[in-house]
Amino acid sequence: MATITFSDQQFKYISELMYGLVGLSFNDSKKSLIASRLTPRIQRLGLDSFDDYLAMLADETQGAELQMAIDLLTTNETYFFREPRHYEVLESELTSRRSRAPLAVWSAAASFGDEAYSTAMLLADLQVQGKIGPDWSILATDISQRVLLAAKDAVYPADRLRDVSPARLRRYCLRGEGPAEGQVMIQDALRERVSFGLLNLCKPFEDLGPFDVVFLRNVLIYFDVATKREVVDRVLTTLRPGGLFFMGTAEGRVNCQTPLIAVQPGAYRKGG
Repeated sequence: MATITFSDQQFKYISELMYGLVGLSFNDSKKSLIASRLTPRIQRLGLDSFDDYLAMLADETQGAELQMAIDLLTTNETYFFREPRHYEVLESELTSRRSRAPLAVWSAAASFGDEAYSTAMLLADLQVQGKIGPDWSILATDISQRVLLAAKDAVYPADRLRDVSPARLRRYCLRGEGPAEGQVMIQDALRERVSFGLLNLCKPFEDLGPFDVVFLRNVLIYFDVATKREVVDRVLTTLRPGGLFFMGTAEGRVNCQTPLIAVQPGAYRKGG
């Protein structure tokens, strides 16, 4: 098998792509790390060079492969049912409410859709159990058109669903075979509950909400203090009084003007 070389120009392209999509920053010392993690994947796909692989990543129809590359270059911080206590809080709140009223959820920094589809699995289960009504929906937004296209495809490396129960995998997922081995697709019935839209949280927006639940997790780390406060207050205008608001537990509470009541670390109820 011919040796696959990795040039400085190719390293620069990968670095800029990953920084632009998910905020990953690779300095020059990481060149060999990237090469060691991506070369086996290139060989498995039967490609001849990094240029061939970069062309695949640039193809908007190859969203699943882009996610595979991200997984290979990260510690898998993006995955289904991340911060499971938040989903436990959501289930407990909705179960105690026992309302059949329409339910609207916003995943405000949706990235590749792991959070939105995780939430959809939970809500679908609660509907079957009679704990919520049949009229529920999820809006997933992100600043990157590219990741949204991949999210709409709803195809993921299997490891991203490692925390999804076997029962939910059977109910809501299809496992790939042949060239798609190692990948999982979300079934259409669940995908139809999630809509996607392009949105920059740092700019004013209108005609969103009202929502009963808002997730704004693991995106505020990219903003300064003033912008964090502005973004949180802007997002919270779309949440109904008494609605649930989730932030990444590692992000800490933001000093916003909107009154929030702590429920669990990273989980709040809107006052008013």
